[in-house]
Formats: sequence, C-alpha cells, structure tokens
Amino acid sequence: MTILVTGATGRVGRHVVHELVQRGASVRALVRNPAQARVPAGVEVVRGDLLDIDSLRAAFDGVSTFFLLNAVAADEFTQALVALNIAREAGVERVVYQSVLHSDRFVDVPHFAVKAGGERMLEQMGFGATILRPAYFIDNDLMIKDVVATHGVYPMPLGSKGIAMVDARDIAEVAAIELIRRERAPGKLPFDTIDLVGPETLTGADVAAIWSEVLGRPVAYGGDDPTPFERTLATFMPKWMAYEMRLMATRYVSDGMVPTAGTVRRLTDLLGRPLHTYRAFATAVAAAA
Repeated sequence: MTILVTGATGRVGRHVVHELVQRGASVRALVRNPAQARVPAGVEVVRGDLLDIDSLRAAFDGVSTFFLLNAVAADEFTQALVALNIAREAGVERVVYQSVLHSDRFVDVPHFAVKAGGERMLEQMGFGATILRPAYFIDNDLMIKDVVATHGVYPMPLGSKGIAMVDARDIAEVAAIELIRRERAPGKLPFDTIDLVGPETLTGADVAAIWSEVLGRPVAYGGDDPTPFERTLATFMPKWMAYEMRLMATRYVSDGMVPTAGTVRRLTDLLGRPLHTYRAFATAVAAAA
C-alpha cells in the first residue's frame, strides 16, 4: 500500500518523502504544482491541495497511511477537518499528524489552538495516530540570518526561559519512522504523542552568543519586546500572520518551550543518533554566506 504525504515539498515534508523512500516505502506526494516538484525517483506526484475535494479523493485512493501537515494559514482548521473527513471516507485510519509543542497550553496563539483541535479530531474520529509536537524550528531562523549578519542583532524574541529548538530533519525522520511503523503494523495501533525538541534549551542570549562565536564578531540579543519583531514580519507577510507570530513569541518569553524529562533521550534512542544542534545550523549558514 501507499503512504500519502501532504506538504510534500515544504521544509519538513520534503525530508519526510526522502526518509520514506530511503526506507523502501511506496510514496505519493500531494503538491500544488507537480511541474515544480523536486522529489526522489519513484515517488508518485499528484496535484491537489487540502481544500480541493476532488483532488483529495483521488489522492487518497489506494492509500493506507498518511502524513498530515497543515501550514499556518487563515483556513488551517478547515484544511485539517476536510482532509481527515476525506481520509475517513476513503477508509484510511493510520495517520501521523504534525502538531506543535504546547498546543494544549498556548491556546491564545491561533495555529497552536488549531493544532490542538486537530489532535482532538483525530482521537474522537477514531484514527490510529501518532501526534508529533515539534518545538520552534531551528531553520525558521533562515528568515533572520541577514539581520544577524548585517546588523549584528539576533531579533527573535525567545526570552530567558529557553526554547529547545528542533531541526526539520529530525522531525521528518521521526515522522517517517512512525509512518512506516503504522503502515506495516497488522492492525491499527494505539494513539501516541511524541514531543520533538533539540538537544539544548537555549535562551535568546544563548543564541546570540552562538552567532557571535560562529561569525567571530559580536551579535547582541534584540530583547524580549515582540513589537519590533511583529513590525518587521509585517513587511513580508500578511499582517494577521505577523500578529500571530507576535502572540507566539509572547508565549515563548512568558513560558519558554522546555522539554519534559526523558524527551531528548527518547528521541535519540528512536533515531539511533544525536539530535542536530543549533550551533551546527549557524555554522553551516555562516559558511555558506
């Protein structure tokens, strides 16, 4: 049978596709524009999106397991609801769902609340699912690398509680492992939740210090005030989304994203290797500049 991957060309989805192919899975990638899709040989590419009912029905034909990833969007919750209903109609009951760490706590942040709703839907609709709850993505900071390099300021308001930032490749590999596990099981497996974090819990000042060492010149932390952060984001994304990112940053400052005891060990045992670090990311970005 075939594993369907939504968001198959995005930051996580493209790695999920690669990891599944490496493990010998039959993979179908749902993309908006097949002509521009870059996928490994042997992957079936189908056109569609999570609000196109006809394309979704076709995409789920012959599928046994699927990876559901909803990007932040104004209609994100509708996308999740539609996809899960179409999956259930098609008889697909094995799912790996990308949620977010603290989805149940950061309820004032829209996309966190949406993910909490998605988790609840999966459980109440009777799916056999693994919920992946990643922390802040390390490679989100690709958006601000030029600010760091040019102005010597790390502008993301992470606060002093600490964030266990996670690499997209680690998210994807855990997703692939779980998809394969569910796909190859003789029956529907129990519900499970996996928090996805990096090996270190870093404050805003910690991240600025890493950049200072990597670049060989001072980089200051921009501080905890989310106002300049929102203002900058609003120059290249919709204002509602920039405001939502402000709400998220506010919770980072007030609460942090600190993993529970044993989370890092669980992930390293599952992957059989160390987790990717923020320092390695910064070093690679600096070397490529």
